[in-house]
Amino acid sequence: MKRRVTVFLFYLSGICFLPFAGVSARQENPPVLGAERMDMILPLLKDKQVGLVVNRTSILESTHTHLLDTLLAEKIAVKKIFAPEHGFRGTAGAGEEVKNSVDAKTGIPVVSIYGKEKKPTAGQLSGLDVVVFDIQDVGARFYTYISTMHYVMEACAENGKECVVLDRPNPNDFVDGPIRRKGLESFVGLDPVPLLHGLTVGELAFMINGEGWLKNLPAGSCRLTVVPMKNWRHGDRYDLPVKPSPNLPNSQAVRLYPSLCLFEATPMSIGRGVRFPFQVIGYPDRTFGTFSFTPVSLPGFDTNPVQKDNVCFGVDLREYPFEGGFTLRFLLDFYEKSGRDTAFFFSRPHWFDRLAGTKELRRQIIQGMKEDEIRATWQQELDAYKTVRKKYLLYPDYL
Repeated sequence: MKRRVTVFLFYLSGICFLPFAGVSARQENPPVLGAERMDMILPLLKDKQVGLVVNRTSILESTHTHLLDTLLAEKIAVKKIFAPEHGFRGTAGAGEEVKNSVDAKTGIPVVSIYGKEKKPTAGQLSGLDVVVFDIQDVGARFYTYISTMHYVMEACAENGKECVVLDRPNPNDFVDGPIRRKGLESFVGLDPVPLLHGLTVGELAFMINGEGWLKNLPAGSCRLTVVPMKNWRHGDRYDLPVKPSPNLPNSQAVRLYPSLCLFEATPMSIGRGVRFPFQVIGYPDRTFGTFSFTPVSLPGFDTNPVQKDNVCFGVDLREYPFEGGFTLRFLLDFYEKSGRDTAFFFSRPHWFDRLAGTKELRRQIIQGMKEDEIRATWQQELDAYKTVRKKYLLYPDYL
């Protein structure tokens, strides 16, 4: 039996909560995305000059149309597109600078916010009334779309613009891993949240705004509205209908991504340059396993992968029974296979620390700590974070 949930509308600290029809039990009905709730979106954008922060994932599942095309069909005045990492159409490689351009289909200017400028400037926001963010996140702190959202919110607050976030599910909906420590702020870790933050982008936006994490601005400075989903609760499995970036081509890669991304700071290959990235681990040495693969320049995935043109040996995780979350088992295993060579395994220590969000994890692994021992050192901070997290939930929490 479903319990009744009160539908409400209220304002607090510059934040507008739109009505949310809560769901108390898991349902067979698929989630209704924030981007699909045009009854809420259109009144927010009517007669306004609109900017969109969108990419290839900004699709309405019910109609299979892009948000941009949907809004234009509804006569919404979309004047500018802001493109994050991987670009508006999602074809740029990881770390590849995204260029300003014009959308060939609509003629709308596309402004890069992944390159020298990662935050929209006052000039780029000039003439706009509202900026809409609609991008599918994967739930990991170092996945840069949430850093883009942070900077967009900050720019909107600084320039008196409204910000609307259209909510989508979190496919890695866990609270786990170390919390980003002060002094390690970067584009792969702007906010002091765990490696897996356990929030939707809408909930995270409320947290960023409510906790006063926008630089040099008081809490609640962003005029933020979140359009929530229906038929979704925390813990519901969600398989992405569109790959969120070139090297996350399927649900297995998305689930393994939080645990394998730390390898990006090592000489190990995690499959960039093959057609199953983030589903293998290897190195040009048979010590690391019996499965072999060769990274190559592969347009649409990666053109300059780690260990390019070298035969790598390791493990194949494409069929590995992993339900998601964060584990250190792969990292610890490959560190042991390396002969505990700290100079080899942590060839870029500062980059590893930024991805981890702490210098302690690298030191703990070098000291020979086991996973359960390392996890115990996170627990107090995670418990404190979970208390803060509850203030910003829009959906029923884990059972």
